[in-house]
Amino acid sequence: MKEHSFSFVTLIPTRHIAHFSCRRPSHCFTLRRNLHLCRSERGFLTTPVSHLQSPECTYLKIGDMETVTVPGINNMSGTLVLPGSKSLSNRVLLLSALAKGTTVVENLLESEDVSYMLEALNILGAKVEYEPKEKKARIEGCAGPFPAAKAELFLGNAGTAMRPLTAALCLGDGEFVLDGVQRMRERPIADLVHGLQQLGAQVTCSETGCPPVRIKANGLRGGRAIVSGKMSSQFLSSLLMTSPYSKHDVVIEIQDELISVPYVAMTIELMRRFGVIVENENYRVFRIAGNQCYSSPSSYFVEGDASSASYFLAGGAITGGPITVEGCGSDSIQGDIRFVHVLERMGATVNWTPHSITVSRGKGKILEGIDEDCVDIPDAAMTLAVVALFAEGHTALRNIHSWRVKETDRLAAMSKELMKLGAAVREGQDYIVIYPPGSGKIRKNVTVSTYNDHRMAMSLSLAACGGCPITIEDPKCTWKTFPNYFEELSNLIR
Repeated sequence: MKEHSFSFVTLIPTRHIAHFSCRRPSHCFTLRRNLHLCRSERGFLTTPVSHLQSPECTYLKIGDMETVTVPGINNMSGTLVLPGSKSLSNRVLLLSALAKGTTVVENLLESEDVSYMLEALNILGAKVEYEPKEKKARIEGCAGPFPAAKAELFLGNAGTAMRPLTAALCLGDGEFVLDGVQRMRERPIADLVHGLQQLGAQVTCSETGCPPVRIKANGLRGGRAIVSGKMSSQFLSSLLMTSPYSKHDVVIEIQDELISVPYVAMTIELMRRFGVIVENENYRVFRIAGNQCYSSPSSYFVEGDASSASYFLAGGAITGGPITVEGCGSDSIQGDIRFVHVLERMGATVNWTPHSITVSRGKGKILEGIDEDCVDIPDAAMTLAVVALFAEGHTALRNIHSWRVKETDRLAAMSKELMKLGAAVREGQDYIVIYPPGSGKIRKNVTVSTYNDHRMAMSLSLAACGGCPITIEDPKCTWKTFPNYFEELSNLIR
C-alpha cells in the first residue's frame, strides 16, 4: 500500500471533552489528553495529530455522535475475500433448524442480522453451536416445528429474521410475539400476515400493517393463498420455506408484480438442497406438497455476499481498479450478481471465474449513464446511485419503490444526500434520476447522513472516489451486515 503522510486538526467543543474518543479501524492512536498541550480557541480545544501513515478511514466521536472520514480516493485496487451472504446465511440457518439431521454452516456472515436469527433459534429450542472466529455454526435440526410453546422475540431491524420467523412460528403450537426497533414497527408485514391467514394461521400485526406480530400457533392447514409481490419478495420466500410443513398441499399465487425475483429463485434453490421441490409456473404460481420435512445436506458453505461485493467492484469501475472479489462469481445463485453486468454496460471491464469477479476500467474509457429497471436488484441499485455521480450523462434507476420500506425511506434519503454531494436529482414514487455534479467534481467537506441504514453508509462511502474526503455519520450502522466494512475499504485504497 502506498503511504501518505498528512496532518489534521481536530476541533472539539470544550463541553464534550469528557466524552471524546478517536479511533481507527486497525490502528489505535491517542490524542494528547493533557489540557496544557492544547489551546482553546472560541470554545474549542485544538490538538494536532500529525504524520499519520496510509490513507485509512478515520473515526471520530464527539459526545454521542460518531463519524468516519473516508480519505479522498484516487485508486482502489487489490483483492477482497467477501463475507458470507446475509440473505443466504439467515435462510440456511432457518432451514437447518427445521430440518431432520445436523447441518454445519460455514462462512456464516458475522453481523447484527445473523445474530438476531441465531439468538431466536436458541430461544425457540433449536440446538445451535456457534463459533464466531471460525464463522461456523452447527445446528441440530428440530425435524419439524420449533419445540418452544411461548416466546417473545426482539429482532431489531432484521427483516431477514422477522419475515421468515413469522411464518415458521405458525407451524408449531403456542403463543409468540415478534417485535423490533421503531423502524421495524414502520416496515410493512401485512401482506405476509394475510397470506398466512389464508393458509389457516392465527396471526395478526398492528393496525398499521407492521410489527409487532402476534401468533397463536396451531399448525398450518395449507390450501391456496393469493398474495402481493410488490412490496417485498421476502414475504413470498417466507411462505415458501414454511409450506412443506402444512397439513395439506399449498398453492401460492402472485396477484400483481413480483419484485426481486432472483431472491425467490435463491430460496427455491436452497429448498431443493434441503430436499424439497417447488413447482414454479413462471414466478406467478407456486405449488408445494404438504406433510414434508426438510433433510439436512450435512454441510453448507455460504457464498460471499454479492450485495457487499457491489461497493468494491464499483470502486474498481470508478477509479480504474482492478478490484477482485473472491467468494462469488459466475456460479453464484444470488440475484445481485446482475449488478456487475450493469457496470459492464456503463463502461467497466469485467473478468469472471466461477468464484471470483474482477472489475477495472481502461485509461481513457469513461463511465456512461444508464436507464435501468432495478426491480430485481434493489439493494445493489443503491450502489449504482453513487456510481452515477461519476458517469457521463444522467442515470435513471426505475422500479425501486421497495426502497421506501427498507431500513429507511431510501429514495428520499438517497436523493437528499446525493444533492449534498453536488448532484441534481429528480425523485419519483418509484424512481430516481441522477445528474452528476458540475464539471464532474464532488463537493468538498461534505458530511452525509446514513439514517441508521447500512447500505446508505456503504454506498455513499464511494463518493470519496472523487478525490475528496467524505465524512459519514453513524458508521456503526454497517454492523447490520458488514461490521468491518471500513477496514476492508481502507485496505484497498492506494
